[in-house]
Amino acid sequence: MSAPLYNKDILRLAASIPHHQRLPDPQASVERRSPTCGSRVTVDVKMADGRLADMGLDVKACALGQASAALMAAQAIGMSADELADARDRLTAYLAGESDDLDFWPGLAILAPARGYPARHASIRLGFEAIAEAARMADA
Repeated sequence: MSAPLYNKDILRLAASIPHHQRLPDPQASVERRSPTCGSRVTVDVKMADGRLADMGLDVKACALGQASAALMAAQAIGMSADELADARDRLTAYLAGESDDLDFWPGLAILAPARGYPARHASIRLGFEAIAEAARMADA
């Protein structure tokens, strides 16, 4: 593994999370927590016409969890609950070594060095897990 686990690009992402404030009147809210490290991501969502219309985040996570949440938040608006669930599942498969595909979500290649650190996987998945569940709940 040649790339460092925590590099300036990951730290820059971690410091620039879009939609970093909770929504005052969400249709659904979901919190996910990593039992391994205590990282936590809370996502509020509003859906319109089957698509994510607005979101708010509260992220209390390590730099990798923050960077992953930032990548998720930068692209999630406009996606359906099914598309968000698919992204969650594909990220999980990548981290587990079941797939080598990262093309499903812009920017995820920056997190590739963390694949070899299973203790970090839960934190990386938090934002994707929370947005997928919140969108499903709001769209039901």
